[in-house]
Amino acid sequence: MARHIDADDCFFLWQVSPTVIFGRNQLIDSEVNLDYCREHGIQTYRRKSGGGCVYADMGNIMLSYITRDERVNFTFNRYINLLALVLCRLGIDAKVTGRNDILIDGRKVSGNAFYHIPGRSIVHGTLLYDINMQHMVGSITPSDTKLVSKGVKSVRQHITLLKDHLSLTIEELKAFIIDQLCKQEISLDSEAVREIERIEQTYHSHDFIYGNNPRYSTVRRGRIDGVGEFEVRMEVKNDVIKDIDIKGDYLLTGDIGAAVETPLKGKPLRREALEQALPSDLSDIIAGLSRDELIRIIL
Repeated sequence: MARHIDADDCFFLWQVSPTVIFGRNQLIDSEVNLDYCREHGIQTYRRKSGGGCVYADMGNIMLSYITRDERVNFTFNRYINLLALVLCRLGIDAKVTGRNDILIDGRKVSGNAFYHIPGRSIVHGTLLYDINMQHMVGSITPSDTKLVSKGVKSVRQHITLLKDHLSLTIEELKAFIIDQLCKQEISLDSEAVREIERIEQTYHSHDFIYGNNPRYSTVRRGRIDGVGEFEVRMEVKNDVIKDIDIKGDYLLTGDIGAAVETPLKGKPLRREALEQALPSDLSDIIAGLSRDELIRIIL
């Protein structure tokens, strides 16, 4: 849609059967309980945007917004505030907070991620109407019955469901959102559908889902408030970075490979060398990230 539809803005809703969708820079083995997913028929997919791991099913509305505007923060904030405004028009006290969330009474109802291609920005995310809470917890955390039970209680304290705030059915809610955000409809022709089916196959490939995760001699982990969790994997020889792979649930807004990982290869593992290799502001690559914060984790 982003590459071929000639419109300033596009928006659409979609739903999935039980599925775990994890971020572009996450390790599936670290984020997804694959045994639980197989046992309960839950699909697993990697997406091309950053952010964290989510569980979705037919009680969860997925949202996609595509625009010509390339200003990352402006686009992201505009979309999230538009969505919050739609909820407010339904009498819900929805507030935008954190790096990518919409909250109701301090509990999360929507999380969103960002993807960029030349000339287009894509924001997409979730809107919780209803959800299988046990699957949400079990597919992402250990499958021990006691842990799942405790996890459900814990997650329930941090998220809220729109069905508890509305008298609308999920279909009525979808119709309301479309009516508020859209003024016309585009139908895809058979050629476009065939192209979508071709693209779809790349998401089914083993290499894309599981990624190329060679062993690294050095692993550094850390969290940056308002940015996310980081796991930096490095192959280091004679105190020089030979290879580096930066994983995590951060919000990716640019090409981390070209802008961050490649410039660090071949550099000594010392603060001065890392500072010279990287620009001082990395927020156009990872939302909210500064060079000093990343270097702190690397070292």
